[in-house]
Formats: sequence, structure tokens, C-alpha cells
Amino acid sequence: MTVLQKQTNNTEKQQDGKKIPYHFGEKIRTVRERSGLTLKAVAQKAGVSESLVSQIERNKVSPAIDTLLTLADVLDINLEFLFEEYHKTRPVEVTHKNERRQIVEGDILYEEIAGASKNDGQHALESYEITIPVDAKTYRGSYGHLGKEIGYILEGKCQLHYENFVYELQAGDSVSFSANSPHTLVNIGDTAVRAIWTVTPPQRFIHSK
Repeated sequence: MTVLQKQTNNTEKQQDGKKIPYHFGEKIRTVRERSGLTLKAVAQKAGVSESLVSQIERNKVSPAIDTLLTLADVLDINLEFLFEEYHKTRPVEVTHKNERRQIVEGDILYEEIAGASKNDGQHALESYEITIPVDAKTYRGSYGHLGKEIGYILEGKCQLHYENFVYELQAGDSVSFSANSPHTLVNIGDTAVRAIWTVTPPQRFIHSK
């Protein structure tokens, strides 16, 4: 079956009232016009009919993939440009050690573990490794903020100051709490504290993207 025959089948489907799922037409027309090419010139280079190119530009038909690739080649269009609206977030995201983003607040180092996306909605969270030097403390939670926090102490000894209470934590301990109340993590040991922290909704790294 030729490209033109395939496209004719697509046209027939559209005439039967079936929905065209993708709309590349506006982009193809915009690039063609900016390139100073006529419908006829593009059709001849692509080996399809002029009416077919016109229908594609007006989103009257859904082009076969080989037709779309041919038009993209003729017009020198990057396929990512055509498909950018249909990009989907990968279900699995891997962050390698050398790709981890870092934020330094005072003496405190935050290294991103799991990134947050603005498209996550109410399920958004962020996770990071936090390093607190000797005699240092966190301060962003001093006035509290919306959400919840969960922490796991990897190394060192520290205190969580939460409202008017103090909770002592050491390696292997975990803690969870509502972040609405003032809270501060203080290193009370003689070595740096390292901990894994998860916060929802995101507070740090989502703003740095």
C-alpha cells in the first residue's frame, strides 16, 4: 500500500465521523508559510497530493506515520516539536549520584533524592539527604508550613524541636510530623548529622527547577 493509499484510508475514516486524535496541522502550516513554500511545492517534494497536505494542515485527517515523517523531513521539522504536547512523564525516574541537585542554606546541605513535579498535584512530594554540621541547625521550619515531613537519621545525633517539645534522635531513628507547627533540627553530637527527609508538599527543589 502506498503512502497516498494509506492517507486516503485515513480520509475515509474521517468522513465516517471518526475523531482525529492528534493535531499537527497548525504547526506544519506555520513552518511551511515561514519557509515560503506553497502547498503544491510541499506536496510535490513529499510525493503526496496538494489536497492531502491541505487537509492535514486543517486537521481534517490524521496523517499516517510515514506521511508525517516525510512532511517533517521536507519542512525540516524536529519531531519533538510536533509531539511536545503529547509528552508523558516517564513512570520511573532515575537520578544518578552525579545528577543530584544541591541547595545550601547557611551551613546545611540538601541533596535531592526524588524530584517533585508541578504536575503531581496533591500527590507531590520531595525527598532529599540533609547534612547538618556540628553545632548547626535547620531554620526554614522555624515558623512552620503546610504539609507533612518524615525523616530517617542515617548518622549522628540530633534533636527535633517541635513547638515546645524536644525529641532526641540518633542513627536508625525515624520521625514524622505535621509541618504546620514550628520545627527545627539541631545537631547535638560531635559529628555531622546525615538524614533522609521527605516533605509534602515540596518546599525546596520544586522552586529551583
